[in-house]
Amino acid sequence: MSGRSKDDIARNLHMGGGKPYLSPGARKEKLLERSYRRASERAPLPYAELRVASAFSFLDGASLPEDLVARAAELGLPAIALVDRNGVSGAPRFYKAARAAGLRALLGAEVVLGELADTRLTLLVESPAGYKNLCKLLTAAARGKPKGAAAASWNEIAEFSAGLHLLTGGDEGPLAAALAGGDAGDARGLLERLAHLYPGRVHVELQRHGRREEEGRNQAFTDLAARLRLPLVATNGVRYARSEDKPLHDVLTSIRHHRTLDTAGSLLAAHRERHLLPAAEIARRFVDLPQAVTHAFELSQQLDFTLADLGYRFPDFPLPAGETPSSYLRQITWNNARARFRPLSARAQAQLAKELAMIEKLGLDGYFLIVWDIVEFCRREKILCQGRGSAANSAVCYALGITAIDPVKMELLFERFLSEERGEWPDIDLDLPSGDPREKVIQYVFRRYGGSVEGSEATGGSPHAIAAAMTANVITYRDRSAAREVAKALGYSREQEDRLAKQLGHFRYDLERGDPKLFERELATAGFDPEEPRNRLFGLYWRKIQNLPRHLGQHSGGMVIAAGRLDEVVPLEPAAMPGRTIVQWDKDDCADLGIIKVDLLGLGMLNALEEAIPIIRDHERTSVDLAHLPADDPKVYAMLRAADTVGVFQVESRAQMASLPRNAPTRFYDLVIQVAIIRPGPITGGMVHPFFERRRGREPVTYFDPCLEPILKRTLGIPLFQEQLLRIAMTAAGFSGGEAEELRRAMGFKRSVERMEAIEARLRSGMAARGITGANQDQIVQSITSFALYGFPESHAASFALIAYASAYLKAYHPTAFLIALLNAWPMGFYHPASLIKDAQRHGVAVLPIDVNFSGWRCSWEELNGKSAHKETAPSSVRAAGACRIGLRYISGLRRDTGERIATARREGAFRNVEELKARAGLRGEEMARLSEAGAFASLGLTRREALWQAALAVRPKGELFEERDGTVRDESPQSPLPEMSPYEETVADFTGTGLTVGAHPLAYARPELARQGVVTAAEVPHLTAGTRTRIAGAVIVRQRPGTANGTLFVTLEDETGMVQAIVKRALLVAHRATIVGNPGLVIEGVVQQRDGSVSLQAEKFWPLAELARTPSHDFR
Repeated sequence: MSGRSKDDIARNLHMGGGKPYLSPGARKEKLLERSYRRASERAPLPYAELRVASAFSFLDGASLPEDLVARAAELGLPAIALVDRNGVSGAPRFYKAARAAGLRALLGAEVVLGELADTRLTLLVESPAGYKNLCKLLTAAARGKPKGAAAASWNEIAEFSAGLHLLTGGDEGPLAAALAGGDAGDARGLLERLAHLYPGRVHVELQRHGRREEEGRNQAFTDLAARLRLPLVATNGVRYARSEDKPLHDVLTSIRHHRTLDTAGSLLAAHRERHLLPAAEIARRFVDLPQAVTHAFELSQQLDFTLADLGYRFPDFPLPAGETPSSYLRQITWNNARARFRPLSARAQAQLAKELAMIEKLGLDGYFLIVWDIVEFCRREKILCQGRGSAANSAVCYALGITAIDPVKMELLFERFLSEERGEWPDIDLDLPSGDPREKVIQYVFRRYGGSVEGSEATGGSPHAIAAAMTANVITYRDRSAAREVAKALGYSREQEDRLAKQLGHFRYDLERGDPKLFERELATAGFDPEEPRNRLFGLYWRKIQNLPRHLGQHSGGMVIAAGRLDEVVPLEPAAMPGRTIVQWDKDDCADLGIIKVDLLGLGMLNALEEAIPIIRDHERTSVDLAHLPADDPKVYAMLRAADTVGVFQVESRAQMASLPRNAPTRFYDLVIQVAIIRPGPITGGMVHPFFERRRGREPVTYFDPCLEPILKRTLGIPLFQEQLLRIAMTAAGFSGGEAEELRRAMGFKRSVERMEAIEARLRSGMAARGITGANQDQIVQSITSFALYGFPESHAASFALIAYASAYLKAYHPTAFLIALLNAWPMGFYHPASLIKDAQRHGVAVLPIDVNFSGWRCSWEELNGKSAHKETAPSSVRAAGACRIGLRYISGLRRDTGERIATARREGAFRNVEELKARAGLRGEEMARLSEAGAFASLGLTRREALWQAALAVRPKGELFEERDGTVRDESPQSPLPEMSPYEETVADFTGTGLTVGAHPLAYARPELARQGVVTAAEVPHLTAGTRTRIAGAVIVRQRPGTANGTLFVTLEDETGMVQAIVKRALLVAHRATIVGNPGLVIEGVVQQRDGSVSLQAEKFWPLAELARTPSHDFR
């Protein structure tokens, strides 16, 4: 179990053992492994710090919750209260860390008051009822406000006051603001009002940071408290963990107030010494008011709430009369199983019975019914939907149509998905087409399960109650954003800020962050002296601010639903997207606290597949059923073996293309392996190379022990899947399925050294009892530990392989429709549309340019044997009598409503001239210019320069200059005085105006000169022998630097004949980074590498490719 008590688990409807926090950032991963000095090792002291703000106050706190807990533990404090501004986003991490350290984790918030500008009330939670009120208050304060501008009214403060204690605050408190106004009567009146709202729960707060004005205020506060018989409480108004964190807080304060450090002045002085202090130091500071210190500790003892008391409950599924959740789930499962399992074998029946019994035992029937209901909605609405992840291990999920993989036939392990020992809610991810289809499903869930802001039956009819919301995504400072913000705070100019952000924003230096020389080199490259004091400060704070929370965003698909009011469980706030609401916790926080989420994930490839099917049906007169594609089609697998996979789901990356020829897939399970093998687990575990050697017959297939052969036979003795890890533990060491899953999680998430050691000892003991000892035992343990965290579930790989196969099938047999669908679904995948188009053209697909008389907003099919082809001819190798017409959406800066107006106006007939287009579509001058620059007037018989001239005349009013004596306006000459563009200039204009071209590749213009310099084409490289030294040139379309490659950079170059991969070692990247990163095209000299049909170039020398049109590049960190 995860360490929480059984009572905690029951209160949260959670089975224990939540997931560790694994969101981006190395800092956060290190926090997972932190060990804390526990309370039993400390003597309790009579002081608790009741006012601690973390970095989740977003620029008003400089330390992460874990750092604050660690410092409090060092100082021997028995309890601290986290009170972040307008939220509890850091509360789950604070609670977990405090529990591990043996501290009492008290909760509250600083609530901004709307009526008193920039003042806050500090509220502390006393009870579960108080926590519910705090959540509702924070939700009300954020409702209808711009992001980051939440503020509560006095009416809301009054309405949600029960169960909360109030501290009057320091500088930012309303009492201090009233005193600053100079009228003691106003201050007393305010305090009396607060005492009325919080009877017996108002505490007059005192802070001492060595500031004269603060001491005068403390005296006034003490007098007021005495007159109104209110208790005093001492706090330090903590904003950071340690004194040395004050400079970082100054930087954050400057950023928050849009000042520089030099001009922030008193804003910085107000936060001096606001770090955690030991009880003895607090007692020394308040030696004249010991009761304030004592009361802080006494109040902490009254606050009897933790996040174990959330009271969350998953909503009930609306059942038919006479049914229970269990009976209804059994009924629909068995009814559907007969159609899904063909045949419904005895093995399948036994597996279904086993799973249904487990689901009923864990009380998860309602959860499965709700997910099934969502899938059924998708089926009714004809929306592609596929469950993935470990849910594909479940026969019940397969029977209900949630997943598409038969786990009985594939011998998948149910315990990887659900077991009694696993102790957490199952995680079912649903992949949906991104965009409007996914939004339709989300809105269905909101309507069905209580998302209406007008109140619903699910929420008790409250006018603002919400029972469903999206999970948050904590956006942290990264290289580029950190560079910009720190530069602003340090007073750099805008031009300098841009240079720093650009230089430090390419590729994160996770592997070299501790290397100051590398950072100094980057500063120097950007034109800054690394020794100059301000630049040294920049480097210091640029590092420190990274991974600190910046703001809350919306998770891509995680949705939380509750029975009753969700805003009594966690505060809600409006998302940036209109009509959306988010909870203040991210998906891992929700999982840790037993809050169930349903993941409705947008998958661009599903969007593309969904769009391609009707195009094929309507224009190719062919019916394609994705659920019944020809199995193991030879043409599809030949394409995969040739790594001809641009645009194909999951197997289009550089690493996948390099390994496809080595794996040489010929059947579906080979594709399952292909999806899974290029992952951090197999790579870091050293399993990729041995697998390919065995696949090629160059290495014998062996097993750690004969008993493991049935488990590892399909992967040639190499463990690649998490399910294999579980089965190894079950077979070799006698673990149950649930125990094996707990082993995987313990090894992978590294929750505690002691727990890992205990489980490993149990593993070794079980193996020894079965005669597995020595080197074989060590190899098994190593294989488990090496990819416990990063290994891919076989079920997940199989789910993705289905989509990969479907996309490969469409690329092989219906390339025009596939390209149209990819372009309309973009952004998605690995490549920019410019590369997708060039790849399709190399496969014989006709691609037609943007034109006002033929293009809609989206890309579309256009027949080639009719008038619509308009003088343009397709290559003779085109396989279907149709072409892809590029849509107006690809014109940079052209709004969607403009493109749709053009398409609507064209229904009345083709445009005959520029003036007619302007009049009928209601276009402005800027819109006409963008169309002209993109070459969209070709059907009007105009070149780009002619179109620009005509467009300018069309939008310019006729003046006196053009009037004849009789008052009529004479015609202007249609002749353009502008010189015509060369073909190369037109290509440059294509990339400038649309980011792509359907004409010649930019490299085609440079080919004669490149050939004279000995530069070969991409198509020639595979025919060179290994070890040949050569030169290649191309537009850089991908730069990728995976964390498993020890700093190596992989560069993909594209020329007019195809793509080629270059491998740049870390030392060369450091030496030539400006050239490699700063140029859109490169000439690279190196040595050809070939292995099993996979070809690349080991780079040695680099030159910029001059005058290359700037083609878009995807840079992956």
